Amino acid sequence: MLEKIKARWQRFRTFARIHPLKAILAVVAALLLLTIITDLRLIFHLTSSEYFPISTKILDRNGQLIYEIFTEKRRTPISLSELPPYVKQATIAIEDKDFYKHFGVDPAGIIRAARNTIFNQKLQGGSTITQQLVKTALLTPERSLRRKFRELSLTLVAELIFSKDQILEMYLNQIPYGGTAYGIESASQTYFGKSASDLTLSEAALLAGLPAAPTKFSPFGANPQLAKNRQQAVLRRMVEDKYITAEQADEATKTSLRFRKSADNKTPAGIHFALWIKEQLVEEFGERLVEQGGLQVTTTLDLDIQKTAEETVAKEVGRLAKQKVGNGAALVTHPKTGEILAMVGSKNYFAEDEDGQVNVTLSPRQPGSSIKPINYALGLLNHKVTPASLFADIPTCFQVVGQPLYCPINYDHSFHGPVQLRFALGNSYNLPAVKMLTLNTLNEFVPFAQKMGLTTITDPTRYGLSLTLGGGEVKMVDMAVTFGVFANGGIKQDLFGIREVKDAKGKILQKHEVVDGDRVLPLEVTFLISHILYDNNARQPTFGPVSYLVLGNHPEVSAKTGTTNDRRDNWTIGYDSDAVVAAWVGNNDNTPMSGAVSGVSGASPIWNKIMKFTLDKIEAGEVRDLGESSGKHGHPWSRQPDGVIGANICTPSGLLPPNPDQPDNPGCATRFEYFLEGTVPTETENLRRQVNIDKTTGRLANSKTPPENIEVQEHSIVTDILGTQVCLDCTLVEGTPEATESTVINPDEL
Repeated sequence: MLEKIKARWQRFRTFARIHPLKAILAVVAALLLLTIITDLRLIFHLTSSEYFPISTKILDRNGQLIYEIFTEKRRTPISLSELPPYVKQATIAIEDKDFYKHFGVDPAGIIRAARNTIFNQKLQGGSTITQQLVKTALLTPERSLRRKFRELSLTLVAELIFSKDQILEMYLNQIPYGGTAYGIESASQTYFGKSASDLTLSEAALLAGLPAAPTKFSPFGANPQLAKNRQQAVLRRMVEDKYITAEQADEATKTSLRFRKSADNKTPAGIHFALWIKEQLVEEFGERLVEQGGLQVTTTLDLDIQKTAEETVAKEVGRLAKQKVGNGAALVTHPKTGEILAMVGSKNYFAEDEDGQVNVTLSPRQPGSSIKPINYALGLLNHKVTPASLFADIPTCFQVVGQPLYCPINYDHSFHGPVQLRFALGNSYNLPAVKMLTLNTLNEFVPFAQKMGLTTITDPTRYGLSLTLGGGEVKMVDMAVTFGVFANGGIKQDLFGIREVKDAKGKILQKHEVVDGDRVLPLEVTFLISHILYDNNARQPTFGPVSYLVLGNHPEVSAKTGTTNDRRDNWTIGYDSDAVVAAWVGNNDNTPMSGAVSGVSGASPIWNKIMKFTLDKIEAGEVRDLGESSGKHGHPWSRQPDGVIGANICTPSGLLPPNPDQPDNPGCATRFEYFLEGTVPTETENLRRQVNIDKTTGRLANSKTPPENIEVQEHSIVTDILGTQVCLDCTLVEGTPEATESTVINPDEL
């Protein structure tokens, strides 16, 4: 027998050398036949319901249940003839426009899928409707070439046994549409509370877009706007395939969809976080395994912190209703590891007045002044400024060639004269921040902001100098990463929410290993920024000695507020080495809040309460598995790094005090300041100098002052970082209009 096998093998090898293509086809045919014989019985499962699903549980870091992906499948069959024609048309248009023309497979798609499976270990989308039915109803989510081959063989058999209408009907009755909804009838009831036979074109288009990625595109998911975008894509495809007219598509797009209200509007704690986690699980393991495979998912969330954060956001937003504040959000992270301890996406997931299902922590919003520390950090890094550098906070207009004149104002609508960087950042003055950006340039600042974690700040040509005042959109999750760099001594850690995933039998499918992050800033620079942001004296002129930015039993917490000029967004972000907390209030539709909402009265109370609760819990050792060092040591800015030195400087100028032995030198009032090594000022203060004064105004003369009005006088003068002179003791003529400095900037310099 063995000899016969060897002889036949030898004959096949000889045949393969002479006819290689025929040999390959013969092997493929044999494998296909074997697979068909083995899997033929599976085909008849398409008309049955042989499923034994197990629910997937999403747990917090302590094993407490956050969210359960239900075990039960809700499926109500409906015949193709009962459905409006556009249900069928919408599905074919978006999923498989040649459904009635091919024999179940797309050769180009098969080649693409095989290539991606072999070389990228990733299954390629774009399968036909028959293939989708087969792999969803009959096969496991295993990612391999063998599985793809079985999918192909079963698809061909299904096309032989069933008609096209039968296949489409089975597809519409068995495909998952999200959650527990399997089939178009169940989906219609779940989302719209009506039978699929009564669906409108607008509703049918939305449902037709769900099966490709039910979790991602769900209107009840983490990103509801994606459902609308997908609906519009379906309608465009229907127009392209001539099922409907462009006018019908436009009308369907504009039609407001009325989704079914949940029978139980009690929001489970952490719902936004859970849906975000589910989306990641589906991307990694597939919809079927996540919804039926009994996964046990341990996350980074701390349910106690989460509940406190949710209660705080809801309470404070309610308190601000008279200030036209409709929504709020918050995020808590552990900067050393990037773990998310709490995520509050809105005041209430079921809130209809503010699209409560939108997760604001993942949504682009303008950050206001909360982006300023990144700007100043870049200036410190490049040794362009020090904490003592002087900025002239006076009326100034910036003329960028080719752009409108830009004349920023401060939040308090006043100007503060010469201020040093520590006080400019501490009090969040706008003019100094804009001047800092002109020194940094947009071409340097934008890639630096990306490096720090702001993924939405990309092309420098899209922005102007207002970027440093919040003129670009950012995500709260990205701001947490960025402020985590300051909290973590210059190390950037990406955020994550899943610690471990086990299958139904307890086998570990995924485990997050915390690795060292990338150093994006020197420890010395983060020390300076963090020291300024925790310095209550530095911010006292704006915020007063007592504010929500001060945590009595946690004195070394750094914090920064941010309010957009139009009062559409209000932030507070603060941190120490154990926690970063970001809070936001505003309105999802960008309706402005009233003037009573400011950096310290809007989001700050939310931030204060969440930050205090979190740090108390961490320092008591009550947050599981944060590491032995958490809560048990000082903070990065409480210990002076080797590369930082201190020096006494003159309060007016930021320069070194004059030598007391110098004759006729009055000396100066001094204060202590920190500097990066090598950046301590070398020039000594000498305020008195002869300057040209405009006699009619009492101000420093400029190029527009008539020569007959100029008089040389001696005054105390300081010069800011851009060369602007400010007179400290000029006597201004009453009624003199405010002088405005004009700075012309070449776009190439930005």
